[in-house]
Amino acid sequence: MPTPIAELRERIAAQRTDNPAMYGGVDFAIHPERLLLDGDVAGSELRAYPKVAATLLQNRDLMERMGAYTMMGDAVADAYAALMPEYGFKRLVDMLVEACDKGLDKVEGAPAPLVTFIRAMEATPAWVDRAMVEEGARLQRVSFANAAPWAIRGAFIATFMNKYAALPMALTGTLSNKTAARRIKETATFFGTSVLPGALARFGPGFKAAAMVRLMHSMVRFNVLSQSQGATRRWDQTVYGIPIPQVDQMPAGLISDFLISSKVLREGRSAFTPDERAQIELSRYRCFLLGLPEDLLAETPQGIVDAWNARALSLRAGFDEATCGGLLRATLEADLIDTSTPQGQIRARLERSFAKVYFMQNFCDGSEKAAARFGVKIRAIDRMRATAVGVGLMGQMRLYGVAARTPVVRHLADQRLVGKVRSYLGSLGHAEFTTDAAKYKPAA
Repeated sequence: MPTPIAELRERIAAQRTDNPAMYGGVDFAIHPERLLLDGDVAGSELRAYPKVAATLLQNRDLMERMGAYTMMGDAVADAYAALMPEYGFKRLVDMLVEACDKGLDKVEGAPAPLVTFIRAMEATPAWVDRAMVEEGARLQRVSFANAAPWAIRGAFIATFMNKYAALPMALTGTLSNKTAARRIKETATFFGTSVLPGALARFGPGFKAAAMVRLMHSMVRFNVLSQSQGATRRWDQTVYGIPIPQVDQMPAGLISDFLISSKVLREGRSAFTPDERAQIELSRYRCFLLGLPEDLLAETPQGIVDAWNARALSLRAGFDEATCGGLLRATLEADLIDTSTPQGQIRARLERSFAKVYFMQNFCDGSEKAAARFGVKIRAIDRMRATAVGVGLMGQMRLYGVAARTPVVRHLADQRLVGKVRSYLGSLGHAEFTTDAAKYKPAA
């Protein structure tokens, strides 16, 4: 059952008293500029779909829920991040890594917030079916191993299209080639790790990666909010609310669910096939480990699409050159491939072109003009390169699809995919999942 709205509001207000180091300066009675719940469809990120918006506005419970989670952080990870002044940045990271790798009992002097944090991640919901999660990972290995190295940049660009959601990344120094590349690689590392066999088990690498992502987000919230209470104002809560609220983690965590669910509805179906359901359950459990509340993890095709669109409807549209444009350029210019060889140089050009076209097709309704408005210009050579890469990817994925349905070679094909995922992860280097407060920049 969904959490009652009154209880959600109590939890929102409790953040200030439970974690004053982080939220002591936040007035949760303020309705931030970013949050739209009054039916201003034209001013929202769902403005291109007025009929869909009109239907969603009738679902007051869903819209109020989106509004509530727009003002909610990650209580257990936030409490741990708030220990930074006492323990220091490095010690917090080291203790979390040790707790994930060896268990809480191996962490000498483990503070109570760390224990609560890990115990919350270990409290697997009753709806999680481990066998189905593993099957979902096996199915998603096909697309990740083959397409992710080419599409990750394009998907990452999409997270910077709204200034209200993108500002935390701008504040953390992600407006440079080097830091943008690191964030892209960290994102690819987490999702790639999560599709490896057994990765999301308690002592698996995916479990640890999820914990590290949560700590990174909480460190952003702590650094932004604690500094906004000082003499130099870096965060205007009357405009932006709180940094990286729960709803802003939906786009990355649930994009695969949304695409699968949209396809189901377009085909006139109301339920998932077994293969689709397995992938949905992988994503839902992965999102649970990332701290998303169950209220945001719908399980039906219509529920998933409605939740995704409700988040867009509750988010005020806004693209500004300083924040969004800077992040877009940094992401497009980021060096993701070793170009020290001629082959690397060719691959880098192909990858950038494919990423731009992928962004246009999936987040701009296939419109070059719309992509250009966001600073992504598609040239004729980009289309040619993207087509060549796309044809190759389709061939590979079809081949693996046939192999997956063939008993004799199914296991061998999956082993090959696991190897490809591991190889790609190795090329990304070590993911830090950290944020440096010294590089934060004042908000314009």
